[in-house]
Amino acid sequence: MSLTGLLKAVVTQPAFIRLAESRVATAVAPTALAPVLLAQLCAPAPIGAGRRLLVVTATGREADDLAEVLRALVPEREVAVFPSWETLPHERLSPSLDTVGRRVAILRRLAHADAADPLIPPIDVLIASVRAVLQPMAAGLGDVEPVRITHGMSVDLIGLVERLVELGYERNDLVERRGQFAVRGGILDVFPPPDEHPLRVEFWGDVVEEIRTFSVADQRSLELAHHGLFAPPVRELLLTAKVRERARLLASSAPEISDVAARIAEGLHVEGMETLIPVLVDGMVSLPELIDPSSTLVLIEPERLRTRAHDLERTAAEFLAASWHNAAVGNQTPIDLAGASYLSVAEILDLTDARSMPRVLITPLASDVELLDARDDEVIDFGATAANSYRGDAGLAFTDLAKWAKASWRVVLASEGHGSAERFVETLSGEDIPARLVDSLNDEPQAGVVSVTTASMAHGFILAGCELAVLTETDIVGQRSSTKDM
Repeated sequence: MSLTGLLKAVVTQPAFIRLAESRVATAVAPTALAPVLLAQLCAPAPIGAGRRLLVVTATGREADDLAEVLRALVPEREVAVFPSWETLPHERLSPSLDTVGRRVAILRRLAHADAADPLIPPIDVLIASVRAVLQPMAAGLGDVEPVRITHGMSVDLIGLVERLVELGYERNDLVERRGQFAVRGGILDVFPPPDEHPLRVEFWGDVVEEIRTFSVADQRSLELAHHGLFAPPVRELLLTAKVRERARLLASSAPEISDVAARIAEGLHVEGMETLIPVLVDGMVSLPELIDPSSTLVLIEPERLRTRAHDLERTAAEFLAASWHNAAVGNQTPIDLAGASYLSVAEILDLTDARSMPRVLITPLASDVELLDARDDEVIDFGATAANSYRGDAGLAFTDLAKWAKASWRVVLASEGHGSAERFVETLSGEDIPARLVDSLNDEPQAGVVSVTTASMAHGFILAGCELAVLTETDIVGQRSSTKDM
């Protein structure tokens, strides 16, 4: 699936050129156009500006959806999503090993990227929800060495098991989910969070004889894993000697949490121990501080981000007070855990401004410019509108498609699956509307013809200035498909 033709259709438009050349700008455009604007910013020259981006969305689902569309628009760029915890910083519950492992794998790529290593290539576009961006984390996680094993290496299996435990992996009889490992004789099974399938490492003595993926369902070995094993930490609080000593001192100085601290001091992983990260590690950092300062910060729908951030801050503060209600007199925390609290959007902007990072706001509302004190930004109005929501009225949608095709516009209809794309072409042809099925939209859409392609786009947009209309299956049907046909 490729949508590179959409980008080629707009890059010569004045508004897009201004955006590519601007250091601090506010783009007034519907949210559906955001993926194309981001593609313009990150695509290599001469098509785009060739920038690296940190993109902030309101939710994690929006981050995942945006990443999928962006990979289709600029397939040559490395796009990654930085997930947020499922828990709040003071909730006294631990985030899943899967989530933490994927987060730390991203941090490793930010700190020690290697273009020659397929497992840690540099990230061109990092997309994160506002929740992930606002939450401080322990400093230095990207510097923690992951477990790296390849075919033919000589490895001490006992030492390897000890290292996996240090990185937070759980030892089980069978590996059933990410963050677990199992040992049977000279065979090590481990499921690193970044991988789609768990890996089976077979030893001959101390030599790695073979590394294969295997099925969780029946535990049968599958294909060779040519890149080997890459297992990042699955805990953001690693129980190092320094952390354990601090926990021991904390247990004696703060009786209210002595039970939790004492177990950490013994090297045991305790549910909710992440709430104590601020007092057990050397420092806290936020995601924007780990990004190359030449990268551009992009906020999508900034007022939504601010509202979401406010709700998160309030809820986290309530959990902070409630979690210690029975532990401290007067409902005050016995130790200062403010270092784990969410930052505000204003603090993130101050931080990135202090690092002289370029910034772009993408908003459908011109009023957002004043709401976010962005009046000094270069305001670029793309003159675009969101596609009509037809809510199942296919006849009205086909009328619009016919009108645009007759006016020699470039028209694209993005379907969720190949089967529905074929049906759209048949129906349009039956209505005497010129249509063709395009497996990959690598070239600019043909004028006067509806180009039907397969792409996971939520909503379309209309760019009257360059006579381009994009509709999606969701725009016509009214809801996204729960599954995509193959």
